[in-house]
Amino acid sequence: MKVTILVFFIILLLMQAIQIDKTNPVVDKSLEIQAPKEVMGIFKNACYDCHSNQTTWPWYSSIAPASWIINDHVKHGRKALDFTSWESYSQEEKMKKLKEIYRTVYASMPLASYISMHKEAELSKEQRELIRTWTGVRR
Repeated sequence: MKVTILVFFIILLLMQAIQIDKTNPVVDKSLEIQAPKEVMGIFKNACYDCHSNQTTWPWYSSIAPASWIINDHVKHGRKALDFTSWESYSQEEKMKKLKEIYRTVYASMPLASYISMHKEAELSKEQRELIRTWTGVRR
């Protein structure tokens, strides 16, 4: 049993050598999404950590394997939707992303795993409806 625990801790220690890149790309403010103050507040509070180039990396993003999971979420989040690069999307891409926001904000975003560590990011029904209305997507 002692050997198993020792091996586990050695592996955990070695995992720390594999660090992630936590730098945020430079943000061109002219490309950032424009929305009413209330909507922007919701986006910045609940969405920007994964869906922008302004990620606030928490302390536990330096500890493997949590760092790998967080990095993966941020990479996929930015690829799916980057609020800080909004104006670089074509009109067709913007419409598609607005439809995706409309659909996902109602129940699946922010992710439950994110909310578990960021209670302030949990959206009320009213906040979800505000975002859905803002998108302009018809039901």
